This record gives sequence, C-alpha cells and structure tokens, in this order.
Amino acid sequence: MGMLLAEEGGKDAGQAESQASSSALEQGRPSHQANLPPTLAKSQVSSVRKNLKLHLLSVLKHPASLEFQAQITTLLVDLGTPQAEIARNMPNSKDARKRPRDDSDSSLKKMKLEPNLGEDDEDKDLEPGPSGTSKASAQISGQSDTDITAEFLQPLLTPDNVANLVLISMVYLPETMPASFQAIYTPVESAGTEAQIKHLARLMATQMTAAGLGPGVEQTKQSKEEPKEEKVAKPESVLIKRRLSAQGQAISVVGSLSAMSTLEEEAPQAKRRPEPIIPVTQPRLAGAGGRKKIFRLSDVLKPLTDAQVEAMKLGAVKRILRAEKAVACSGAAQARVKILASLVTQFDSGLKAEVLAFILEDVRARLDLAFAWLYQEYNAYLAAGASGTLDKYEDCLIRLLSGLQEKPDQKDGIFTKVVLEAPLITESALEVIRKYCEDESRTYLGMSTLRDLIFKRPSRQFQYLHVLLDLSSHEKDKVRSQALLFIKRMYEKEQLREYVEKFALNYLQLLVHPNPPSVLFGADKDTEVAAPWTDETVKQCLYLYLALLPQNHKLIHELAAVYTEAIADIKRTVLRVIEQPIRGMGMNSPELLLLVENCPKGAETLVTRCLHSLTDKVPPSPELVKRVRDLYHKRLPDVRFLIPVLNGLEKKEVIQALPKLIKLNPIVVKEVFNRLLGTQHGEGNSALSPLNPGELLIALHNIDSSKCDMKSIIKGEVPPPRPS
Repeated sequence: MGMLLAEEGGKDAGQAESQASSSALEQGRPSHQANLPPTLAKSQVSSVRKNLKLHLLSVLKHPASLEFQAQITTLLVDLGTPQAEIARNMPNSKDARKRPRDDSDSSLKKMKLEPNLGEDDEDKDLEPGPSGTSKASAQISGQSDTDITAEFLQPLLTPDNVANLVLISMVYLPETMPASFQAIYTPVESAGTEAQIKHLARLMATQMTAAGLGPGVEQTKQSKEEPKEEKVAKPESVLIKRRLSAQGQAISVVGSLSAMSTLEEEAPQAKRRPEPIIPVTQPRLAGAGGRKKIFRLSDVLKPLTDAQVEAMKLGAVKRILRAEKAVACSGAAQARVKILASLVTQFDSGLKAEVLAFILEDVRARLDLAFAWLYQEYNAYLAAGASGTLDKYEDCLIRLLSGLQEKPDQKDGIFTKVVLEAPLITESALEVIRKYCEDESRTYLGMSTLRDLIFKRPSRQFQYLHVLLDLSSHEKDKVRSQALLFIKRMYEKEQLREYVEKFALNYLQLLVHPNPPSVLFGADKDTEVAAPWTDETVKQCLYLYLALLPQNHKLIHELAAVYTEAIADIKRTVLRVIEQPIRGMGMNSPELLLLVENCPKGAETLVTRCLHSLTDKVPPSPELVKRVRDLYHKRLPDVRFLIPVLNGLEKKEVIQALPKLIKLNPIVVKEVFNRLLGTQHGEGNSALSPLNPGELLIALHNIDSSKCDMKSIIKGEVPPPRPS
C-alpha cells in the first residue's frame, strides 16, 4: 500500500511539474513573439516564427496542456497556424481520461499526515512566526508581475476602451508600414473572445512590466520595501561597543602623544633646527682707520640681462608644460591647469604664444587648459572694474580661434565648442567667425556655429544674425546658398522674422539709386560710387528678397514699387531673375492676384512677366483669367495682357482680340499661335484652346482689313513651324 501511495504521489508530482513548465512556457511566448528585435531580416523573423509555432504545437500535444489550450491556440492563430493543424495536434482524449485519484486514498493520506502537521504546528507555536504582512506578501509573490498586471488589465479591455486606445495610438503610427511588423503580422481571427482578451491583456502586461509600469511592479516594490521597514535601529550594545572602542582609541592616542612629548624632551640638541648663519664683518685693525665695510648681496651678485630673464622664464614654462604626463599620474592635473592659467595671464606675448602652441598640438586633450586660460583672462577684466579692458581677453580668444581655423580637420566641432563656451564674443572674434564661414570647406560648420550663437545668446542675437544676413549676398555661390538656407529656416521664427524681412527690403531699396551704393563693395558707409549697375550687383540686392518671397507673398508689392523707380538695366535683370520665385508663389496666391488687379503704373511689364512665368507650363486658373480680363477692360486696354491667359478666354473674346494680336511683333505673334494651338506646354500638357486650327484660320480670313492691314493678316495665316 505504501508503494502504491508513493507511485501515485510521483505521478502527481510529475504532472504538476509538467503543468508548471507548460504555464511558464505559455507565459513566456507572448513576450518573445511581440518583442522581436527590429534588426532581424525578413527571413530571420520567418524562421523565429516557424520555431515558435513548432514548439507551441509540441506543447499542445502534451496532456498537461489541457488547462492552457485556449491561450496556446490564440498564440498559434496569431502565428498563422490553420485551424486544421491545431486540431490535429490536440492531445488525445484517452490521455485526458486518466484514472481519477481515489478519494479513499486521499483521505488515508490526510489521516496519516494530519497528526504530523498538528505536531509541527505545536512546535511552531513556540517559535516567533512572521507577521500578517509577510503572509500577504508571500501570497502576492506567488504571482509574477506580469500575472498581476494582466489580471488588472483584462476587465478594462472593453470594446470602447480598446477603440479609444487604437484611435489615440494612430497619431504615432509611421507613414509606411515597417518591414518587421509586416513580416510578423497575421489577422486576428478570434477577436473579442474571452481567450483573445486574456491573451491581449497578457501581451500588454508583458510590455508594461518590461517598462517598469503597472500594479504588478508596484506591489513587488512594496513587498520588497516592507522587510526594510521592519528593520529597526541597531541594538544599543553595538553602539556601546563602538563608544568603548572609540574611547580606547582616544586613550591610546593620548598615551602616544605623551610618549612623543617625552621623546622630544629627551632629543639631543644635534637634531634641533640649525640657527641661521649671520655674516659677521671682520673688524679692521686698530689704527687702520676708516669705517667698517658692510656685506651687501648686490655687491656679490651680478644682475641678469633681460634676455637671460626671458630665457629662464621660457625654460621654466616649457618644463611645466612638458611635465603633463608626470602630473597626470600624480593626480594633480586640475591643480596644474589652474596654476598655469593664473601664470599665463601674467605672461607677455612670447610666453603666451608658447602656451598656445602647446594647446594646439593636441587640442582635444588640452581643451580644459584653453578654457581655463580664457576664463582667467575674462575674470581679470572683470576684477579691474571700470578701468579694465578686453584687450588681453580678446587677444587670447582670437589666438585660439585663429589657431583652430588653421587646423585641417574640424569634424569634432572644437571650433564651435570654443565659440559657444566663450564668456564673450567680441567684434574681432566675430570677424574671425565670419572668415571661417567664408571658407568653402567649412561653410556649413561656421554657419551652424552662428545659428547656435543666435539662439543661445539672445542678448546679442541680432548682431550675430547680421553677419549671417551679410553672407546671403556673398560672391561665392556655395557660401551664399548655404547662408540663404539657414536664413529661410530662421525666417520661420517669430522673434527673428521682422529683422530678416527689414534687412531684405533695405537691400531691395538700394535698387532705386542710379549707381550702386558702396555698401555692396564692402564699405561701412552707404554712399554711392561711380561704378554703374551690373547684373551681379543687382542680383546681390535681390538674393535674400527672392529667397523670402515664396514664404511671404506680401513682399511682391515692394518689388513692384521699386521696379517702377528703377533704371532700365535694373528692370531687365529683375525680369530675368523673377521667374523661379513667382512660380514658387503659384497662380492662386491672393497677393499675386491682388498685384494683377491693382497693377501699378510703370509695372506693366513686371506683371506681364509674372503672368507668363505662371502660365508657361500650366493653363491659367479661372481666378487669374478673371483678374486679367477686368484689368484689360477697365484699366489697361493693352492686348499683351491677354496673351498669357488666351486659353482661358472665351472663343468670342479671342476672335475680338485677333486683329490687335497679329499687329504685334512677329515673335509675339508666334507665341500667340503657339498658345492657341496648345504647343507651348510641351507633350502631354497641351491645354484646351477655345479655337481649333480650322476655326482660327477662318477667324483670320474674316478680319476686317480696315482694322488690320492685309500684310499682317497674311503673316498671321502662315502656320508657325511645329516644334520637333
């Protein structure tokens, strides 16, 4: 009978162990499946999912998996396993119908075990048992953090809550589906079932626990903190021992001091500090006469020359500098830097040059010395008060920046670091930064430094911004284009927008002068020079303005006002460079439509050029056609205004305008026919013309010769050559 009970107990233990392992395996699967590394390739993800599926199917076959069939089935469905395959791997019903345990046997076991348990309880009553809180914590520790959090989440996963979570999380989804997600995603077939909700709660609990969130983590922390609170202060006996030991130490120290004092009293006189030797002048012999000669050190020593003094100072400084490694090993590197920084502020330029050369040999390792020197010079300026000057500080900063500028490699941004951490940027230092930006190999790094200065030092941000704005009209294309990119980003900032816009309009206003101002040639004062306007000087005034125009369409009215007052050479250049910015504005721009509607006197060619730029590639919009039609009929009856919008006019309007159109320049007439025949837009973009070729030819034949001479009509009837 005992052997039978032992055998039955072994079976129960084995089954419990199998169930425990199945439970642990089932709990671990969701986190592995949901937390695959994004660095895995598609084939690796497929292999991992395949292995997970095989292992889950093998677990499903085990008889002990009956309790976890719902969870395992949900995981298999997520992995894309067909229902038929899941059904094939279900455990056999024969394995499930095992012989139930006999109640009589279990009652016998209880009868045998109860006396022993009673005795144990009696013995335990004599021992100090754990508190109620420890029992509660033991019960909590029976569940993992993930289990506690999953039980907390499961009743909260209602359809409304899940729908709200999905809607909120959609804001954070990427524009395109990640390849890793696409590789592991399978549709959820059993959505809304109890098993699927439990599985979803388990997945969320796994991620929350990994992030240190959820009630499970909080309960675990509390259970860990409770034993600490039970620990009271140390027994007084320990404190007494420490006090006694401290008293013993004090007694021994006093004894040692008394012993030392007695030894000092018994020390021989030879070990005492020797008395200083005072030179005594020898008395002259009696009768020799005269005064006694007093010893002077200056009579014995010869003064050093200036060259010797400088050589000794330079040698001492070099020895201090070269002792870098030895001082670093001794742990006094910081003290050495402070001493050197204090000394170098008192040196002349020759010794400072030696220290600077030492710093530039290895800037990265000796940057702390550079900053200590720089701040020491600035501190000396502040300490001098009103009488202090920035000359020495400025000299130190310019030496450092100029030395860094000569370095071939600045990828680590040391130049930027020195500029940003310097206590003050002087005018001369700002000029060094400007030259750094003008170096085409370092343009981006230099302008990035200027940008950081603008945003991190608001008290002088407009001074730094002015340097960047000056570079927007630089003669080097790379420098100018890079400066314009930075300025366009800064133009979006509200606090800088007005200053940038004002600078651009000031340069635009220079075009009203009959001669270019000297400021365009680098002079400080705005005075006119004898040189005439050239394309390059006109473009210098327009670069920044044209870069801002697509971002602020209101600026177009300023250009029209300047255009009416400018000389002919400037107007020609403006018409050549305006095309790209106007296309950037688009024909639906309200400000551009307003300019067409209120075309200033003298700006007709500018407006016409804008219309041509807008309609060269695309047909005119109805709103643009309406504004041009109103302008033509009410204010400016110039037929050239109608040419850009011919394809938007009605058939009757085109026929009425034909007599005036064919009187124009032959090149203009050719453009008119190209637009009417739809050949100017290129292949695939031809607009619908109000007249087909036949109707156009008939309209030309019907033109009254009294309104147009026959020669012009005959020229108009000659078909223009088709573009090849």
